[in-house]
Formats: sequence, structure tokens, C-alpha cells
Amino acid sequence: MRHGRVHTKETFGSSDEFPRGVPQAARVDDMRIVNWNVNSARTRVDRMTDFLQRHDVDVLAVQETKCTDAQFPYLAFEALGYEVAHYGLNQWNGVAIISRVGIDDVRTSFPGQPGFAKDPAAPQDVEARAIGALCGGVDIWSLYVPNGREIADRHYDYKLRWLYALGNYASTRLDIPAVFLGDYNIAPRDEDVWDMAFFEGKTHVTEPERAAFDDLLDLGLSETTRQFTEGGYTYWDYKSGRFGKNEGMRIDFQLATPLLTPIGGFIDVEERSTKGASDHAPVVVDYEVGESSGASKASGEDTP
Repeated sequence: MRHGRVHTKETFGSSDEFPRGVPQAARVDDMRIVNWNVNSARTRVDRMTDFLQRHDVDVLAVQETKCTDAQFPYLAFEALGYEVAHYGLNQWNGVAIISRVGIDDVRTSFPGQPGFAKDPAAPQDVEARAIGALCGGVDIWSLYVPNGREIADRHYDYKLRWLYALGNYASTRLDIPAVFLGDYNIAPRDEDVWDMAFFEGKTHVTEPERAAFDDLLDLGLSETTRQFTEGGYTYWDYKSGRFGKNEGMRIDFQLATPLLTPIGGFIDVEERSTKGASDHAPVVVDYEVGESSGASKASGEDTP
């Protein structure tokens, strides 16, 4: 895993050359935080850099980078004054945090995160589905929750165990500014899919999945996107012209602790509308950041 280079005024020379937004303080009072399943970082690097500049983003949490650490296109983001932490093991999964407000204390799994292998007799290795870092005083977790595949598949049980392990960890972070954001692969409400009848007998809408999501909220986390984007979808399958018919799903979320106050947000549906787009749209939320009562606890337990 690699962090992007740390940019300072000395790096760029005079203050006139110092790019806007390069981190100059450890803590930021207001922050724009985005989650986006990009469905291949190398394929969409230009779209990602354009998006960062177009929307003045402080932190971008990325899912499905689909590359190893060595293959990630760090330089494109570093040229804009961002730092990068990426965790990818192969052509599947992969998560990243791209920040212009600093990156510290990077973690590539959360305590208790379960692993998976299709063969139950094989080692159940932890996949590249979670990365955490302190950015501007906020503990950011970019998450790619397992899909579940089919209800009878072992992957479905893995998904539920993964979510409950996440809840156990999140319950220890409630006294600091933290946000757990990304592709949850769950539609928590019936209105979060275009047609419930289509999903009968399928994953993403089952009661156990929804209960696991609701348990995260019951801990004291707040889902911060819906209040600004009621009725909006975040994902449209490439198949069957789903986007053109607005046959989508809301499965990408930001779950924040009480010390983050959401003050605005939107889903960038236009980004999804153009040729070569990811099948997910970026989800944007602006926050006011409160003072932590336990800043020294930001990293939690040591992780492997």
C-alpha cells in the first residue's frame, strides 16, 4: 500500500504556486466528503480528477478500484494536491481514500473484519473492502460491502457477518468525528429500488440485510444522504438500459457519528449519464465537524 506524497509549501515554492486546498492544518471545520464506486480507477481516472475539481471535494472515498496498489494511478491525484491511500490485492474489489486535507493513521481493515474464499476449506483471507484514515480530523472509512450474490450462497452469510463486524467496530467510534461510507449493497427501503417485484427472492432487499443496516443506525450513526436526496438512486445497472428508464437502486450511503453535522448534499446523477460512466453515481455530503471528546482514540485497535 502507498500513501500519496505529502505536499507542503516547500514542495511548490512560493505561495502563488501552492495549489488550492492542499492541507495546511490538522483539523478542518467544514468538509465536503464524497463516496463513489468508480468500477475501475484506471479506466475512469480522468473522470475522477475532473469530478474532484468540478465539485471542490475535500475527501473522496472510492470503491471498486479493481487494481493492485502498484497499479493505482496516484500521480493524477497528486498533481492536483491530493494525497492517496489505496488498498487493492488484485483485479477485484479495491478501496481508496483521496484527500486534500491530509491522510494519517491508515488502516486496511477494521477489527474483526471477516474474510472469504469460495472454497470453505481454503483460508478465508480478508479482502480489500475497507480502508480507514484520519483526514482533517475526521476518521474516514471507505467501504465496499460484499454483494451477497444469491441468498443461498455462502457469500450472503459472509455479507451479514461483515456488516455485523462493522457494527461492532463502529460502536467504538461514536465519540469522534467519523463516517463509514461507500457501497453498502443494500437497499434499506422498498422505495430504494425501482420495482420490488423484480427483486423478489434476490439479495439487497432481504430482511436480514436490512436489519443489519438498521442495526448500524441503532448504534447512533446517522445516514446523512437521504435528507438531501429523497427519492434518488445511486446505482443503475448497465443492462437493459436501466439508466435511461431510471430503473435504479439506492445502495451507496454515508453513515456518520454525531460529531459530524450534515449541512447539504446531492447525488451527481449527471456524472452517471454520460458515455463511459461508472454504473454508480457519486454521493456528496457537506459537513460541519465538531470537537472530538476522544481524538486520541481515532485509530482504535491495532489491525493486521
